[in-house]
Amino acid sequence: MRIAEISRKTRETEISVRFVLEGTGNSTINTGLPFLDHMLDAMTRHGRFDLTCTAVGDLHVDSHHTMEDVGIVLGEAIRKAVGEGRGIRRFAHAIVPMDESLATVALDCGGRSYLVYQGCYSAKVIGGIENDVFEHFFHSLCTKAGLNAHILFHGRNDHHQCEAVFKAFGIALSGAVQIVEGMSDIPSTKGVL
Repeated sequence: MRIAEISRKTRETEISVRFVLEGTGNSTINTGLPFLDHMLDAMTRHGRFDLTCTAVGDLHVDSHHTMEDVGIVLGEAIRKAVGEGRGIRRFAHAIVPMDESLATVALDCGGRSYLVYQGCYSAKVIGGIENDVFEHFFHSLCTKAGLNAHILFHGRNDHHQCEAVFKAFGIALSGAVQIVEGMSDIPSTKGVL
């Protein structure tokens, strides 16, 4: 079973994450940001991971540092759990509708981080979180996890758009890190991810 536990403490935040790739979709999440907890729960449930995440941050300032650092620590946990990537599928994608909204996520779990994030929210704040911080969250996560992610979304309801993104990300990540039966090599022409 591929499991990682990562903790990080700075003057702005204190984060602990336990991440299980072969999970059942269970989560215990308390970041101090209920909307982020809801999004991470959706990602975990639909990706069939197990996630325990606690965060204490300087929310009296704003949500930025907490969102960024949860992304960093979760990304580190994903990278550690995947390890050298022997036998993984590496590439995967998901398309998730949520009422009028649609999110598409394509992932390469190949060790090279890059994020394309295309979509537009109508409000400046979603669930108490500034809307631009969601892109920053995924940038931090992808950088630390070594993921190339293309996240595209559209719709009219910001909650639906954001939730479709997190669900699609979880499903795509689950597919990318899946062990392919009979495959034991590292899926790269370089021999390393």
